[in-house]
Amino acid sequence: MKRIFSIIIGSMLVASATWAQSKVYVTRDLSPESLVRIYQAVGRKAEGRVAVKISTGESEKTGYLRPQFIKPLLDEVNGTIVECNTAYGGTRNTTDKHWKTIKQHGFTKVAKVDIMDEEGCMKIAVQDTTHIKYNIVGSHLKNYDFMINLAHFKGHQMGGLGGVLKNASIGVASSSGKAYIHTAGYTDDVGIMWSHVQNQDGFLESMAAAAQGVHNFFDNGQKIIYISVMYKMSIDCDCNGNPAPPLIADYGILASLDPVALDQACYEIVEGIHKDEHNNPQPLLDRIAKLHGTHTIEWAEKIGLGSRKYELVSIDK
Repeated sequence: MKRIFSIIIGSMLVASATWAQSKVYVTRDLSPESLVRIYQAVGRKAEGRVAVKISTGESEKTGYLRPQFIKPLLDEVNGTIVECNTAYGGTRNTTDKHWKTIKQHGFTKVAKVDIMDEEGCMKIAVQDTTHIKYNIVGSHLKNYDFMINLAHFKGHQMGGLGGVLKNASIGVASSSGKAYIHTAGYTDDVGIMWSHVQNQDGFLESMAAAAQGVHNFFDNGQKIIYISVMYKMSIDCDCNGNPAPPLIADYGILASLDPVALDQACYEIVEGIHKDEHNNPQPLLDRIAKLHGTHTIEWAEKIGLGSRKYELVSIDK
């Protein structure tokens, strides 16, 4: 595959505004209509060429957001579903296999779809260069004016938890960009990345830095919003084709302009769930703790991407 690299600088290096307490909107109604309502509640209209970043899912067994669930939102914003190829063996690690999976999962029936690294990669700037010196994303990212980061909140085999920060970082990264983040800047070579993934906190901090790079790419965060759907909350990510069954009841949909506040709110909701006949949050909390998953959120706050202080605002009557 041809690889295209460019560097975007200038305004992308401007630090994010100082965050205070951020608003996080919530609905307990898990419906396509409420997905549109919570987008509207955030108060930032998606205009121009709108990218809607989701996970297309490794298999039908995972909790990826189904096409009919997201279709009304896609119609509302005239959005294009965007994805990038993975960096592990599976159903989405090559463009040909990824397109097959996208079609099998029904996404091409509801909207335009773009595999952003199908024609190569480009580098965008990051503010935090502790580990990664830039972010490697799909070259098609430059074709969009606005992004809706639409994540499925759940656990993650390597990051502990998968929310909007994960969706913005290794989700928007190209295959080589995923390798670069996973190895905390050691290599962008997918062929050798798994031999260099021992720096766990470096990986988590690199995810935060990459997420901030994508945030800043969209007019220093003025043309991006974040939505997280809390359902089918397995300890495993949608990149696992055979995930563990969810042990927590579906909760609802949350949204914010602040990705740090949003991931923090989702985590604290899980943390506050009491064990009963319908809920056992402990395996997910243990997965997050074992892999130091909240460190991504903490580091993202430290580098100025957002605030862990938030106000939860219900949009339900």
